Amino acid sequence: MPKRVRLRAPELRGRAWINTEKPLTLADLRGRCVVLDFWTFCCINCLHVLDELRPLEEKYRDVLIVIGVHSPKFAHEADHDALVAAVERYDVRHPVLDDPELVTWKQYAVRAWPTLTVIDPEGYVVAQMAGEGHAHGLDSLLAELVAEHEAKGTLRRGDSPYAPPPAIQTELRFPGKVLALPGGTYLVSDSGHHSLVELAGDAETVLRRIGDGERGLVDGGPERARFSEPQGLCSLPPEVAGRVGYDVVVADTVNHALRGVTLATGEVRTLAGTGRQWWQGEPTSGAAREVSLSSPWDVAWYDGRVAVAMAGVHQLWAFDPLAGTVEVLAGTTNEGLVDGPAREAWFAQTSGLAVSADGRTLWLADSETSALRYLAEGRVGTAVGTGLFDFGHRDGPAGQALFQHPLGVTVLPDGSVAVLDTYNGAVRRYDPATGEVTTLATGLAEPSDAVVISSDLLVVESAAHRLTRIRLPEEAARVHGPAHRTQRPPTDVAAGEFRLEVVFTPPTGQKLDERYGPATRLLVSASPPELLVEGAGAGPDLARRLVLSDRVDGGVLHVSAMAASCDEEGEFPACHVHQQDWGIPVRVTPEGASRLALVLRGLDA
Repeated sequence: MPKRVRLRAPELRGRAWINTEKPLTLADLRGRCVVLDFWTFCCINCLHVLDELRPLEEKYRDVLIVIGVHSPKFAHEADHDALVAAVERYDVRHPVLDDPELVTWKQYAVRAWPTLTVIDPEGYVVAQMAGEGHAHGLDSLLAELVAEHEAKGTLRRGDSPYAPPPAIQTELRFPGKVLALPGGTYLVSDSGHHSLVELAGDAETVLRRIGDGERGLVDGGPERARFSEPQGLCSLPPEVAGRVGYDVVVADTVNHALRGVTLATGEVRTLAGTGRQWWQGEPTSGAAREVSLSSPWDVAWYDGRVAVAMAGVHQLWAFDPLAGTVEVLAGTTNEGLVDGPAREAWFAQTSGLAVSADGRTLWLADSETSALRYLAEGRVGTAVGTGLFDFGHRDGPAGQALFQHPLGVTVLPDGSVAVLDTYNGAVRRYDPATGEVTTLATGLAEPSDAVVISSDLLVVESAAHRLTRIRLPEEAARVHGPAHRTQRPPTDVAAGEFRLEVVFTPPTGQKLDERYGPATRLLVSASPPELLVEGAGAGPDLARRLVLSDRVDGGVLHVSAMAASCDEEGEFPACHVHQQDWGIPVRVTPEGASRLALVLRGLDA
């Protein structure tokens, strides 16, 4: 067995436990392999990791215990009841530690969502992995640990401490988006039931279901078809629908696919995606069924095509139903808030789309930056929002207004934009004519989408499992609520020469894949840009000399790292891409560190 660095694992501490009958300690876990999954339920990459872990939990079910350590980014995520709902929403089937004060996060020196920490059966940390895409390497590491500790007699097999909560039955379960149909009915993506539901004009009576309610990627009639946590819905123009044979496009989020629905029959077909998640280096254009997608969250008819909020890679894509092709519309895959030409802009988990009445502007709810963005005439701009770590509930001039993780947008009859301000439980209004933000409604349970009905708004209250009709007020209220910043402690750094290192150790049996050029890539920037005197930009090495300004008190270092590895042996080696984006809050102080290590995979020895 390879010799590896081991560090004694700190105890698990937090506010409460979910999905288990009693609090767990490291002593309770002794003899098992443990994977701590540091996550937060707003984060699409964290949701991807949940999917990656499920097959491993089954494969190693008698020797592996996965524990989710919930370390919230947003204020709403620190609410225990909201976390309990999220654990059900995302079908988390392992114990979860609710750690709103980030106690365990700090003890394990975690710096990014998501991060996996592996603890061996003797209670030692043996690896840390940031980001997603680590399933293969984690599988090989677990196999090594099982063999090693079985030989030593330190492995203990047994049942999981997971205890599922009682099931609750409702007609809708965590609905995502709603679409008004021509006949006065409504089509709803019933995400928790993996299906679509058509509701009568009262927005309550179920007329029919499309999908059998089981998670899967299956085409066919309404009783046979399967979805996996579908979200966005959009109608095609009649002239286009008549040519392609389907009326509605569905963002089938966890299947990484677009689906088409023929309303007359309920027939479902797959339009785009391979059913696998897109990874760096894969094609981003071509025949739609041959190009992988990544967590499409919403869809809208814009500029003669279907615009797709590709939340999983922080981009906008376009699907052409007539040509049967896809391509990138905007974004670079870097996560953040950067405006400019469409292909140079940065987004952060865009989750809601709406098109202006004249069809010229595509409005975007950019959830991780708590921002309202737009695409018009080939350029991306920001109406409300400042960055990844600033959020709150504040009305007034757009430059000072704050949202908290909005998931939906709807254009109102007067041309203003309703923002489904999900984690504030509110509907907000942005008026492009005046640049003012106001509040239309509060007290809603994670509103995620809405459609206009005459002078009312039909809102999807996702966490209340219902649609709610609210009257659009003649005069919206102004809320002067709190402003928040993500409560991650800043890293103290010294001005001047500074060493940035990204730690990457290939999984056992693999090596860096240098067949087609450099196997690694590092991209560094800062907010504000003046924080970095030298060292910004892209390069192939995972270590870099930076120079930090002594004229800036602090900011955020944005670091994106990628490493490609492949099997050392075999005629057709399997290859894997490991990637993570970090936003590291820093404070410049004379006593600060002159080195920062970020772990992509391995341990900083």
